[in-house]
Amino acid sequence: MNARIEKIFKLPLYQRLLLLGLVLALVGVAFYFMFYAPQLEESARLEREQQNLERRLEDNRRIARNLDQIRAEYEALQVQLERALVELPHQKEIPSLLTNISSLAREQGLEILMFRPMGEVNRGFYAEVPVDIRLVGSYHDVAMFFYNVGQLPRIVNISNLSMESARSADGVARLRVDCRATTFRFVETSTEGQGG
Repeated sequence: MNARIEKIFKLPLYQRLLLLGLVLALVGVAFYFMFYAPQLEESARLEREQQNLERRLEDNRRIARNLDQIRAEYEALQVQLERALVELPHQKEIPSLLTNISSLAREQGLEILMFRPMGEVNRGFYAEVPVDIRLVGSYHDVAMFFYNVGQLPRIVNISNLSMESARSADGVARLRVDCRATTFRFVETSTEGQGG
């Protein structure tokens, strides 16, 4: 036999048992770190993944239970978007809207001294289209013009309003009105980078 093994067999029993225990402990530690610990980590990872999947499954079940409500909300939002788009004209509709505003002034018997579209101001998904206007007419005609502008299906805000007395050649009291009419248009995603 090998001299080392013979030396071990000659040791007292408690030392041989201690040596056997030490060897078994080393084998146990090696087994733990080489095989058992990686399996524990994998098991913990799989448990976390299972919990995440169960959470997602519960979220999906909740969504499925509320699917009819979510669809109804989506359809309601679509209707609101369509209504908003009616009030926010596209680029090609702006000239006709400005023509409508000028026609309303003429229909009320107002004299248009200035109708000057200003530069468009981009605000993200919409753009402001301001127009400086100078009108002359009676107070009632001016008030009716503003009322009729408010009744248009498109959003038109009147701001920077100033009124001055202006007498006509025949001595009738008239008002000279300076204001800014601002309408808004929808900015399509393909033209977002443009505008001025």
